[in-house]
Amino acid sequence: MKTQDMNRDWIATASTLNKALPYLQRYSNATVVIKLGGHAMGSDAAMEEFARDVVLMRQVGVNPVIVHGGGPMINAMLNKLQIKSEFVNGKRVTDAATMEVVEMVLSGLVNKSIVQAINRQGGCAVGLSGKDAALVTCVQTDPELGFVGTPDVVDPRILRDLTENEYIPVIAPLGTGHAGETFNINGDTAAGAIAAALKADRLLLLTDVAGVKNADGDVVTELSAAQIREMTTDGTIVGGMIPKTETALAAIEGGVRAVVILDGRAPNASLLELFTEHGAGSIIRGD
Repeated sequence: MKTQDMNRDWIATASTLNKALPYLQRYSNATVVIKLGGHAMGSDAAMEEFARDVVLMRQVGVNPVIVHGGGPMINAMLNKLQIKSEFVNGKRVTDAATMEVVEMVLSGLVNKSIVQAINRQGGCAVGLSGKDAALVTCVQTDPELGFVGTPDVVDPRILRDLTENEYIPVIAPLGTGHAGETFNINGDTAAGAIAAALKADRLLLLTDVAGVKNADGDVVTELSAAQIREMTTDGTIVGGMIPKTETALAAIEGGVRAVVILDGRAPNASLLELFTEHGAGSIIRGD
């Protein structure tokens, strides 16, 4: 009985690979930017599974570029160091002391843990931030928020050099100001700007929700930019989904072919989106 069960499992696996062939061909040599949110990182086991997915992408000819967040880790370190945060309209003020912690956590703890996870699975990941090789130059988003930046110029040459040599870039969302300051960048915003600069085939926003939901609470699997604008205007898209869909629209306008918002906590979410017919989450395309 056990042998029969094993045979069925192998047959199912072979069938899945067979059905994936058109999608493997479709994404061969495509650039896919993946935003890995702090909440989507979850456990060590989830990180290892994500790393395997990324290594598999690279193995079959996809050029993955990872941009990560780290909000929960930053909060934990600020609390540990007893650094109190101030908020303006619900947004954290990043003063000089907070910026030091943000850079330490994002470029150090979080970035290197992702790099190590990918390398353990047989990949060849390289960690960097938007400060390296003048990748992301920022302007200050709002003086009241302190060292929070909005990407102004993105120079993707270092990323092209890395992917052409089969490295997997892992990017912390930090940037340099025109006067040399260090700025913290919203992870989704950084991923969208980098994806646009690369003219990526896909931008995957891995988050902690299943996708964009309609008024009935159901996930909408395919959306146009016009539908996103309409759903935002009529109040269907609210809260934390607004900045994600704004990032999606900006990325598409910048040259990204499509953006997918999906639940990064789901097993093999990125692979399901790229290499299966039904995909995962909500895909947003231009009008």
